[in-house]
Amino acid sequence: MARKDELGRRGEDLAARFLEDAGYRIVARNWRCRQGEIDIIARNTDTLVFVEVKTRSTLAFGHPFEAITTTKLARLRALAALWCAEHRPHATRIRLDAIAVITSRSGPPAIEHLQGVF
Repeated sequence: MARKDELGRRGEDLAARFLEDAGYRIVARNWRCRQGEIDIIARNTDTLVFVEVKTRSTLAFGHPFEAITTTKLARLRALAALWCAEHRPHATRIRLDAIAVITSRSGPPAIEHLQGVF
């Protein structure tokens, strides 16, 4: 596995744990279809949350949130609709979130969670 893939997997693991610690229940991870992938699908009470996770080891190439473009958000929205059509969840609300993970060799990772990004 490439270093970039390992970093991404570690970031998704940290993000999932962060959500669970905040009271979310993970419904699915790395759900894929022909149109793309959703990193994390979680439930928080009556809200179904689709999460895009971006991980960086440094800020040399910008903050992880800077990699989440309007095109990426539109794709996440379309993927969320496809997932809902396939799984027919019983949720009052649906939300798109983003989580940034910045890992560090010298300390704990920094995790930021933006709710309702689209």
